[in-house]
Amino acid sequence: MNIGRIGTAMITPFKKDGTINYPELERIINHLIDNGTDAIIACGTTSENPTMSTEEKIEVVRFTVEKVAGRIPVIAGTGDNETAYSIMMTHNAEKNGADGIMLVTPYYNKPNQRGMYAHFKTIAKETSLPVMLYNVPGRTGANIAAETAIALSRDVENITCIKEASGNLDQMGDIIENVEPDFKVYSGDDGLTLPLYAIGGAGVISVASHVVGSDMQLMLKAFDEGNHELAAKIHRALLPLVRALFAQPNPSPIKYAMTKLGFDTLDVRMPMMEMLPEEKAAFDQIWDTYQEKAKHFRELAVQ
Repeated sequence: MNIGRIGTAMITPFKKDGTINYPELERIINHLIDNGTDAIIACGTTSENPTMSTEEKIEVVRFTVEKVAGRIPVIAGTGDNETAYSIMMTHNAEKNGADGIMLVTPYYNKPNQRGMYAHFKTIAKETSLPVMLYNVPGRTGANIAAETAIALSRDVENITCIKEASGNLDQMGDIIENVEPDFKVYSGDDGLTLPLYAIGGAGVISVASHVVGSDMQLMLKAFDEGNHELAAKIHRALLPLVRALFAQPNPSPIKYAMTKLGFDTLDVRMPMMEMLPEEKAAFDQIWDTYQEKAKHFRELAVQ
């Protein structure tokens, strides 16, 4: 499975009554494919999957696979803090045509490294699909140690990559240094996309790519072509916007940002809350500043 450089952890649009807005979800899928997304992650954290029922999660994956129609890979977030439930969700994702699965670190029960290893290996052995590990200790309260990720990459053939959202570049560097070249390390933090890419990372599993996916691709392309000055300029321009997208709990800011592109995505499910008017106004200012900077570096990119 080649998931490219930028995978988008896709939001789930809701109607005012709280049900999933499937026509709008199809619009979002097409928008992402047209604007820099190399792979879609359905039912990740940004989808608000903790508030979605089992049936909704299964259907969102099935629907996404159907509407993507093979244009790019679809990775299903099937991880849970219960191993048996994760296996069941993985079986459903495979049945519904997903190209891979993403397994988050078990949260709340906080297993030790031996427990994490057993959890991920047991699930991976239950599927023929490629597996992406997802390390996000800020949400789960538990960190996949570099040694554990390295061991899983070595011992389990279909564990092929990791989304690393620990924010620890040293840890990510240790993984990159000690795995085979075909095992990919992706940033789980938009702001670390270029720093991780520069030390051998594969790219990012992104939230910001909903609205700046093409600019992020431009940044990585510039780096690949040796234009490190332009890549750094884009990185610096992106940072304030990325901070704004996470100034309130994800995905409320990115859902608001998407309304600027004409999408009906403002609604979130409690306990998430829509941004307050003053929070939106602060975001608007950063958004407008970014658009001015983007005009400049886009012009530089075509010179």
